[in-house]
Amino acid sequence: MTISGPASPRLGLAANWRQFSVLVVVNAFVGAMVGLERSILPALAEREFHLAARAAILSFIAVFGVVKGLTNYFAGRLSDRWGRKPILVIGWVIAAPVPFLLMWAPSWSWVLFANVLLGASQGLTWSTTVIMKIDLAGPERRGLAMGLNEFAGYVAVSLAALATGYVAASHGLRPWPFALGVGFAAAGLLLSVFLVRETHGHARHEARDAPPSQAAGLSPAQVFARTSLLDRDLSAISQAGLVNNLNDGMAWGLFPLVFAAAGLSLRQIGTVAAVYPAIWGLGQLVTGGLSDRIGRKWLIVSGLWVQAAGIAVTARSAGYPAFIAGSALLGAGTAMVYPTLLASIGDVAHPSWRASATGVYRLWRDLGYAVGAIVSGVTADLLGSRPAVGMVAALTFASGVVVALRLRETRRPAAERTLRSATGADQPRVPTPSTSGRR
Repeated sequence: MTISGPASPRLGLAANWRQFSVLVVVNAFVGAMVGLERSILPALAEREFHLAARAAILSFIAVFGVVKGLTNYFAGRLSDRWGRKPILVIGWVIAAPVPFLLMWAPSWSWVLFANVLLGASQGLTWSTTVIMKIDLAGPERRGLAMGLNEFAGYVAVSLAALATGYVAASHGLRPWPFALGVGFAAAGLLLSVFLVRETHGHARHEARDAPPSQAAGLSPAQVFARTSLLDRDLSAISQAGLVNNLNDGMAWGLFPLVFAAAGLSLRQIGTVAAVYPAIWGLGQLVTGGLSDRIGRKWLIVSGLWVQAAGIAVTARSAGYPAFIAGSALLGAGTAMVYPTLLASIGDVAHPSWRASATGVYRLWRDLGYAVGAIVSGVTADLLGSRPAVGMVAALTFASGVVVALRLRETRRPAAERTLRSATGADQPRVPTPSTSGRR
């Protein structure tokens, strides 16, 4: 199934714009599959399956997060071993039953099984589209590449959440809102089979030009340990990713319940639920490329703090306009954080084990869904939904403090890159803040 690339692949967005554009569209359909559940599944749990405990309602997010996190890890490893395209196609095949299960599930356990499949699919498809875009973009425009990827995915999440909210308001919670997913899954699978080309050759090409000091082969266990704990930069990035999705899992599960308790209609809940991923998605068109120019670290730190402010606004609000404002702040902060974390992983990890490191990062990041669902659900049952939201705001602020203290800047200034190229200093590379002291 793997299709070999050209003998000497060219790196960069301009050289690969056709294939990059196809992958952007594919990732839009990946995001739309998540958006199916974004605004209406908590209401479905309460109204059709009569779940009262917040922890039980948020169980679908916990299941999704655990499965997606584990699948991310294996997607990275298998992409290094088998190539990227086969993993992408398998992910879409796994996604195909999801909308049918959600449309006709006779019990909540069926919904949970649908989220097992959705999590596995998302781990395979979203991971490989990220890895393939990093392969194609090369080191110079990695932030912009991640911004475009995440823009496509999360604008699609927003549009799908908005669409399902409106369909549910007009035609009920089932089956029609989830019927949209049949088209999303079919389109994503067809594009992946017939138009996507393998990009593993681009990563191998980049690896040949990487500094020898970085190129030592690492076992999967070494990559896992380095990305999770031993490397101060990679571990700081991983914890920030976990907290980012912790607050996203809370927003996915608790925000619709908070909005409903405040008297918002299904259509209003769908709109507020769409604002957050819409600003998140659109903002990444700016923040991804911005991180290529100003660096990664302080964009991540300030983004986490803006997220915390947005969550706190929602926790203290009681009306529709204030909920819109809180969702907008949360979306803006996430736009600053999301593509920048992925670009930072690409800066630090060597091309020969970059896909595996990306998989480990995405393992920790998407386990944040489960942590967020469990922690916020239990807290909501004990103290109420709004205190649970406020607690997540505090955790998000604290994560920004960790990044400020632990992460070093991973993006070298453009002037330094130019000087190295002109003087031949890259052979061998002089240690820099992004490479020294790590190994």
